[in-house]
Amino acid sequence: MHLAHLRLRDFRNYARLDVDFQPGFHLLLGDNAQGKTNILEAIYLMATLRSFRGVGSAQMVRHGQTGYFVGGKSVGSARHEIKMYWSARERKLSLDGQPVRKLTDYLGALRVVVFCTEDLQLVKGTARARRRFMDLLLSQTHSTYLPLLQRYARALRSRNALLKQRIVNEESLESFSRELVEIGNQIIRHREQLTPRISPLARLAYRRISSDAEELRIEYQPSVKKDFALELAQSRARERTYRSTLVGPHRDEVELQLNNQSAAQFGSEGQKRTLAVALKMAQAEYLSGIHGSPPILLIDDVMGELDAKRRSGLLPLLERAHQASGQVFMTCTEENWPRELSRELQRWHVLNGTLQKLK
Repeated sequence: MHLAHLRLRDFRNYARLDVDFQPGFHLLLGDNAQGKTNILEAIYLMATLRSFRGVGSAQMVRHGQTGYFVGGKSVGSARHEIKMYWSARERKLSLDGQPVRKLTDYLGALRVVVFCTEDLQLVKGTARARRRFMDLLLSQTHSTYLPLLQRYARALRSRNALLKQRIVNEESLESFSRELVEIGNQIIRHREQLTPRISPLARLAYRRISSDAEELRIEYQPSVKKDFALELAQSRARERTYRSTLVGPHRDEVELQLNNQSAAQFGSEGQKRTLAVALKMAQAEYLSGIHGSPPILLIDDVMGELDAKRRSGLLPLLERAHQASGQVFMTCTEENWPRELSRELQRWHVLNGTLQKLK
């Protein structure tokens, strides 16, 4: 899969951009704050409908403008044209000229994996970041998973709203409880099945990057221990106190351990950074295995943060993407771009919201 064309209008610091990309390795070179990461963000936005920087759409509009347009053409097992427009008053998303009615019809038109400094939150951040990592991976590989998540979120919001009322309608609460249990059990089952599939890939990736320094272990810890319905009923007294649903997959944890110790608590900064990269490598490998072709890799200045030994562990993934006619976008400054990369690079100079191909 690769992105053949990218079009931006009033997105971040890009007033207008139209650029064609070939498969292969694209190196985006330029000083800081020139718009390198914004290119990656736009590609990620088309694939997932969210920013990997964790910001809302309003923050992606160019200063002084009212909305942005992001569009492109992807080439994989099929060709797709993507168009999205956002303003405070209007949102439009179309695929191949047709308005998108259901997200399941859209997701998969462009598949990407991003490597960025925000990935550290997978290790250092709250359980929500790790749940989101699993949910994104499941959404990219199971067409039914995202609708399940959306239904669960709606039922959870409604149930929490009831719990916040001074007098709780028990009949309505029971109805939302049943829905929560039905959908929640399916979500838990998907996550339980994913963990043993992604764990070996992450362990192997970590070994490659760290040269067998530590043993990585990933353990899925569902909030529900045995019986969701029973445990939900048993938590009612505490729910009255907290006015919130205290049991369910929205409170699951994914424990990351190095040599049987919590990576978040006991890992060094270097180990945490290596672990974050290993998780993303595992995501890319898993998607490649499921779909038969590698996703587009977006690497935002991560190589500059890794020493030469750890960088070399990432190279096999990049080489496989190259051999499979995949596509990689990497941002660097002139000073920190990794010289050990293949010579077959397409180099681009990014300057103040413009993109120019270098010979």
